[in-house]
Amino acid sequence: MIRLLKWCFHKLSGDWYRRLSELFIGLMLLNTISIFEGYWWEETFAVATSTVLLAIAVQWLLPRSRRLLQISIQFILAIAMTIHYTNPDKVYWRAEGAGDWLLLAREYLAQLEPIIWIALSLLILYILFNYWVTTRSRIFGFIGMNLISLTIADSFSPIWLWDEVAWVVCMALLWLSAAHLHKLERDHPGSWKEMIEYPVQLLLPVAIVLSVLMTIGLMMPTIAPILQDPYTIWKESKGESVNDFLGDKGSQSPSSSSRGDTRSGYGRDDTTLGGGFNYDYSPVMTVSTSHKSYWRGESKIYYSGQGWDIIDDGQSPAFVRQAQALPMVDNRELADTMDITQLVTMIRKDSYPVLFAASPPAKVNWINDPDLKFPSSLIWSPSKLELRWTEPDMKYPESYSVTSEVTVLDVDGLRKAKAGWEMPEQNYRYLQLPQQFPERVKQLAEQITSQATNDYDRAKLIEQYLQTNYLYTNKPDLSKLSGASTDFTEQFLFELMEGYCDYFSTAMATMSRSIGLPARWVKGFAPGSLPITEYGSPMSGMRESFEINPNGQGTYTVRNADAHSWVEIYFDGYGWIPFEPTAGFNLPYTMTQDTQQQPTDLVPDKTETAVGTEKESLAFWNIGLWIVLSLLLVALVILVVMRRQTLLRGWKKFRFRSFSPNERIIWESEQLLRKCRRKGLHREEHETMREAIIRWSDSRMSLQGEFRELLDIFERAKYSSFEATNLDADKFTKKIKTIKEQL
Repeated sequence: MIRLLKWCFHKLSGDWYRRLSELFIGLMLLNTISIFEGYWWEETFAVATSTVLLAIAVQWLLPRSRRLLQISIQFILAIAMTIHYTNPDKVYWRAEGAGDWLLLAREYLAQLEPIIWIALSLLILYILFNYWVTTRSRIFGFIGMNLISLTIADSFSPIWLWDEVAWVVCMALLWLSAAHLHKLERDHPGSWKEMIEYPVQLLLPVAIVLSVLMTIGLMMPTIAPILQDPYTIWKESKGESVNDFLGDKGSQSPSSSSRGDTRSGYGRDDTTLGGGFNYDYSPVMTVSTSHKSYWRGESKIYYSGQGWDIIDDGQSPAFVRQAQALPMVDNRELADTMDITQLVTMIRKDSYPVLFAASPPAKVNWINDPDLKFPSSLIWSPSKLELRWTEPDMKYPESYSVTSEVTVLDVDGLRKAKAGWEMPEQNYRYLQLPQQFPERVKQLAEQITSQATNDYDRAKLIEQYLQTNYLYTNKPDLSKLSGASTDFTEQFLFELMEGYCDYFSTAMATMSRSIGLPARWVKGFAPGSLPITEYGSPMSGMRESFEINPNGQGTYTVRNADAHSWVEIYFDGYGWIPFEPTAGFNLPYTMTQDTQQQPTDLVPDKTETAVGTEKESLAFWNIGLWIVLSLLLVALVILVVMRRQTLLRGWKKFRFRSFSPNERIIWESEQLLRKCRRKGLHREEHETMREAIIRWSDSRMSLQGEFRELLDIFERAKYSSFEATNLDADKFTKKIKTIKEQL
């Protein structure tokens, strides 16, 4: 072991400190990146970490003299890792001219966004920090930036980051120990050569100190922090709470509470709606389908005034048999239907209470594999139109195929139909409202629908009103709540005036019930996104894409951020018809041949093609702008690094523009004194500068001549009538620089 340590010391001799510094810079960047695990997409996190790790490897494997080669390889590897993990789709069109090649490159680049910019930004940071962190004071600055960024993130986010802070402190101690040893090697090379012959004695004290500190940290009692950060104090002074997620190193603060989960996803609690959430873009599943649709999960019918809950519908569930028709209880004799086949492949390993599919499912073709035994844990709820997975302990299906029999939207027929069932006792479940339901919500619903002559138009008017009069946001401003009302719908309609899908869908469901339309609340997932290059060239408009793929056929990637809720209203003869009240969302209806894309004339026509083309053109220019800005930033950084000496001289010239040559000589001498003090050459209070420099000359024989010459020039500039010239001041500055380099 001792021989191995000796070999390592000799092998790294002369270059070991630089390599360790590059390693510590990379590890601290990785430590900061680690807080985004589970918040970034898996591909983004993998690209970011692999970019930094490969950058460290290139720094270690290639000599520092080949700096341009190092940077080039690092950039190539960062782009290669992005392509590897994002796996961009093939573009099905051929480039013929220079313009086509530019469009082709733009289309591939669009598939790498925003991950490619994150990777390149991290690489640039790593390279710049390697240039910058060269002195002990800058090491403290870099460590301080890491600690400040972590503590700010800890204060302004629900993430417990003290483990990351502990790792920064540990690496900082190791780094500073290495810096001390490097200084010893530089200033006392003879002593250093003797010490590296005994590596165990050299490293043992460092290991003991770090072990004691880490042991104390691990054995600290698991209690919540006693001191609060300024952000928490400020929020609580306003009567607001801050979420504490202390992990295994603290206890939950009793004062912290949340009105809703903090991340988007299907598993949010629906009994108490409200609050806000952060988008989670991690993928949940892919859906290969013959028709674009919403992927329905569960429906809930009991509204408490705070949220939605499940109650027994009185219907007996049926076991699902492979490829056998699922029994239906709804009357759909007047409806035209269309079969939609879906192949769902789960990406996340979570377990869900239902299988997701376009509504209503007609049969389940297979689960996990067509040739495997069909599980007995899947049941069908005919009244709720739910495929329920009844064995939570049993592994959730990795893939499954469902065929749905979707109702084709017939606007003319629905306007003639009545909402609800003929028997009143069948309607009461879907007209339920709390006993203290606000009267002004009902009055608003009646006012909105006063001009409608049929139930379908009444529902569409409520849908349109919510879409056009309320703002979508994932973080509504809860400070607007006056406390006068406790009803969730009333708060949204009259106080908040903004929210996300749960606010919009709950408002429509309760407003519809208040005017006699049987409605229920439904949650699942929005369609997701198709690969950007699956259809057409990048400059093809929305109309061209629609003509190529009118039904939205393809494989959709569905993410946690696509979790969604909407409303269904029952129409006799047509069954449950979905409605989309959330601003900014469009439900992909299956249309009849003679029905236009817009399902009702109550909503003004929109030029979807023009809007789509405008967005595509805007996206093109945004991408181009980011490319130009990034290239300019890289060019600026390279220019600053290459011309740093010229820029430094220009800055000094500007700074000393009002100084006389004598004043410059005196100022430079004072700067040298500060440098000497940091290098262990202290000037006593009773000493003049001459006495101190003469004393220093005895211990630094190699600088004796330079010290004496410097002293003569300084004393003439400060104490005599001698007037130095600018040339004299420049020569003096160069001499000071030479002495600083030798200290």
